[in-house]
Parts: sequence; C-alpha cells; structure tokens
Amino acid sequence: MIAQATRRAGWLGDRTLLGVAIFVGSESIFFLSIVVAYVANRDAGLGDARATLDLPRTTVFSLALFASSATMARATTTLNARLLAAGTAPSSAMFGTTFFTLTGLHGIHVLVGLAALAALAGSTAARAVAVRPVAWEAVALYWHFVDAVWVVVFSVVYLGTKL
Repeated sequence: MIAQATRRAGWLGDRTLLGVAIFVGSESIFFLSIVVAYVANRDAGLGDARATLDLPRTTVFSLALFASSATMARATTTLNARLLAAGTAPSSAMFGTTFFTLTGLHGIHVLVGLAALAALAGSTAARAVAVRPVAWEAVALYWHFVDAVWVVVFSVVYLGTKL
C-alpha cells in the first residue's frame, strides 16, 4: 500500500527518492565531466591501453554488475508483501590520471552502493518493520545509477580502445 502510493507519486512525491534523484543527477554531471576529460586525453595513452586493458575479463565483471542491477530491480518489485506494507600510473600522464580517476571513482561508488545494500539488508534482517519500502527504492535508484555509469565507462574506456 505504501509502496503503491510512492510509485504513483514518483520521485516528486517522496523527499527521500527526490533527494537520491538529485544526488544521482549531480553525480552524473560529475562523471560526465571526467568521461569528457578522459576522451580528450585518450589518444596519448591509447597504445598502452590497447596493450594492457583486459576486455574479456572486464566484460565478465560488467555482466556480473549488470546482473546485480537486474537482481536489485527484481528485489525492489518482489519484496515480501508484509514488508512492503510495513515499511598505467595515475601520475604518468593526463591519460593515466583520467583513467584512474574515472575507474577509481566508479569503484568508490560501487563500494558506497554495497555498503548501503549491506546496511539496508542488516536493518531489514534486524527489524523489518522499521525499514520503509522507500529505503529499498532509494538504494535501488543509486545502484542503477552506478550501473549506468559503468555502461559509459566500459564503453568509452574498454570498448573505445578496441574500435
């Protein structure tokens, strides 16, 4: 019932979801600026990138990340009805700097997402009725953002070196 009302109202109807959506929007602009800096400086390190970046391995990791997002989407829509009712070197050149900044920042965002998921899962396990469904929706929104950023990073950094 609460989750249905939240879905009908959307992000504008709930301060938590609106806050996370604004945060995701600002982070998107931040990542976009680093992607642009990477693309602008990519040519200088493209030879090294082609020789050292492991596309097959990163593809496997990317598939695992995408699967986790699918799992997160399913989890937010199929939660127990009772719960829903209750509630190169970084300093070697600009290429290296932008590469490690871009992938490192994404890694930090993945860790934040994992920490949020762990905290939410722990809270739910300890006292499910105290966790509002909007908390799951907010964490899911953030997790989908992390996935979307990886699509851009993977495409620009890894696939872009092969094209």
